[in-house]
This record gives sequence, C-alpha cells and structure tokens, in this order.
Amino acid sequence: MLIGMDPRTTPELLYTLARMGHGDEIVIADRNYPAQWSAAGCLVKDVIHYPGHDATIVADLITRLMPLDTFHTHSVLRMEIDDQPDTMSDVHRAVWDVLTPRLPEGGILSSIERQAFYRRAGGSFAVVQCSEDRPFGCFILRKGVIF
Repeated sequence: MLIGMDPRTTPELLYTLARMGHGDEIVIADRNYPAQWSAAGCLVKDVIHYPGHDATIVADLITRLMPLDTFHTHSVLRMEIDDQPDTMSDVHRAVWDVLTPRLPEGGILSSIERQAFYRRAGGSFAVVQCSEDRPFGCFILRKGVIF
C-alpha cells in the first residue's frame, strides 16, 4: 500500500509511468479504439485497462503523477473529429479542463488527424484504454521533466 495514492491508480499504470522518460508518450484510448493493435507497436505491449472510467478520469490520474512536456510542438494531442479538425467535442473540452491547470509554462494542447493519431499512437510507450463512450475521446500525453 502507498500513502497518498488515488486508489484508482493501478499497479500497471504506476509502473508504466515510472518507467517512462522525458518525451515518451502515453495514449488514452476510448472504448472503440483499436487498443490492442496500437499496443503491439508500443514498448508496453499489454493494454492497460481502465473499465468504468472515462477519459477525463484517466487524464486526471495520469497527470497527478506525470508532468507534461514543454520541449516539443505539443504536450498533449487530441484526436480530431473527421473533417472537423477545429471542432472541440464535449470529451475534448472536459479533458482540456483537467489538463489546462496542470500544463507547465510553455506547454501546448494540440490536435492530430485521426489516421495520423493511429500511426503515432502505435509507436507510443503504452496505451491506456478506458470506457469513454464519447466519439474521438482519444489523447496522447507527452511526458515532461520535474525541474
């Protein structure tokens, strides 16, 4: 047992976050996302499952423990809605509301086209699949540094 840890933080997630280094990326995938397919190309080959939790909760759990990056073109990427790249859905706004106060100075919240998201996610460190029902509720978080 650990003191001060959110009890929803699984050992698999904690171990994965501890192993990640600066610049490594972790995917938050909705329930429709082909998580097993993406995870096959990741360092962590097993999908980390978060049934019963939406993308907002998983983003919250991850960023309580993991700093976001400021040394790249993005800190977080959201999956764009097909043919509507500038449209922010309910899930996008909800996750941005969680991440914005945790974004370090110079951090950037951005977006990526859906097919490009799949390609990028397949080379990430790990995939966390939640029970998010809202369409396009997928995100890539880039790990930063603690200084």
